[in-house]
Amino acid sequence: MVRARTDTDTWWLPRAVVALRVRIFEKVNGDRVVTLPSDRHGPEVFERVYAHPHANGRSEGAGLSDLFWYWLAPGPEVHQEHLEPGPRYEEVAATTRRVVAGNSADLSEAAARAVAEVLDALPDDRISLVRLRDLVMPAWAAFCYELVFREPCPPEARRLITAHADDVITALKCTGLRHPRRRARLTAYLHERVAAGHVPHRLPAGLSPREQVHYLQGTFFNTAVVQLSEATAHVLLAVARHPHVQRRLRADPEDDTYLTRVLDETMRRYPLFGIAHRITTGDIPLDEETVLPAGSVVCFSYPGYHATGYERPDAFDPDRWAALTAREVHHIPYGVAANRPCPAWRLSPLALRAAVREVTGRFRLESTASHTRSIPHRAPCLLIPHALPPHPRGLGALRRFVRLRDGVEDVTRGVRQLVLGTVMVLHARRQRPAARYFEERRATGCPAHGPEGGNG
Repeated sequence: MVRARTDTDTWWLPRAVVALRVRIFEKVNGDRVVTLPSDRHGPEVFERVYAHPHANGRSEGAGLSDLFWYWLAPGPEVHQEHLEPGPRYEEVAATTRRVVAGNSADLSEAAARAVAEVLDALPDDRISLVRLRDLVMPAWAAFCYELVFREPCPPEARRLITAHADDVITALKCTGLRHPRRRARLTAYLHERVAAGHVPHRLPAGLSPREQVHYLQGTFFNTAVVQLSEATAHVLLAVARHPHVQRRLRADPEDDTYLTRVLDETMRRYPLFGIAHRITTGDIPLDEETVLPAGSVVCFSYPGYHATGYERPDAFDPDRWAALTAREVHHIPYGVAANRPCPAWRLSPLALRAAVREVTGRFRLESTASHTRSIPHRAPCLLIPHALPPHPRGLGALRRFVRLRDGVEDVTRGVRQLVLGTVMVLHARRQRPAARYFEERRATGCPAHGPEGGNG
């Protein structure tokens, strides 16, 4: 069995470059940081601390917050995932739950329709070489637009949303610099729609009109689009790299049980979140001898947790779920219920199942590209229409091209991520967006989690 490569062990990337890149990002955390699980504190400590009521700080007091706020701008201060606990967070979270609520059949149909529209543009008489994340991102842009506005997504809005989401995730992966003007175009569009009363949902009254726009932009047209795109790319790339899985999916396309196992195994093996960080608001005991003091940053490692408690944890094996249940295993693809779980925990599996069925119903997938958790290569894949013969002309050459290009890009991308990541870390540290926000709130006597909206 060949061990899957991780984001930092590509064998031909110079070790000095990898070590330097890791060191730079470690320094952002500061000194009061603990990562769980660890060699000393295993998955049971991870679970207990993650669910602890004092592990509820989100942005204030963490060096990482400046970097994430920099990447997620505009409006990170009202992004649901980065709001401090309190009335403002509760109102925003309730709004998000209302927006993503809906009939399961209707949500599945909307997802399938959005993906089908994208696939209709591909030829059905020859092989297409695509990057899966890029392929499906416009579909999820249209899907999320329909969730928010309850109407079909116009082409211009889809272009704006896709450009914005792509810019955010490209910056987050340090494969490109961020482009504030590109993001501002979507902000301006949403401002016009909100001001005109075109959003049929009740938006958080505790947010100013500008903050309401930033809330929609960050929660639905950034995080939702990005995470659905990444999740779809992971599932389809896993299917492409495991022909026996693909054959079983095609043999019975209506078999929800096996498809659900494929999704569960994909999210276990390639969790969308690498690290979820929280700031402690009170002391938390780690063991009989160690207490994590208030103000510490706790980094919860999803890949580390998902690798514990399984036989052959590095293997991609959907069949392992035939004898497992979520209660028995270390598996939190959507977070934990006690600490801000993903609001799309119900919607996402519905949408992903619809998307996978739509793609595999039209194409056979093949890829020789590496599969890592962050897929910075955006998941290169060959889509082979079912109407073509099993070994169509040119398939071998395309396979070799994908393998060669992926290898070359691994080297150049690693260096680019080091350089651009360093630039953005330094820029974020100079701007200090999160630190300055909390300093200004304290100076004016406004609690960071207070109910007031004002002008932000």
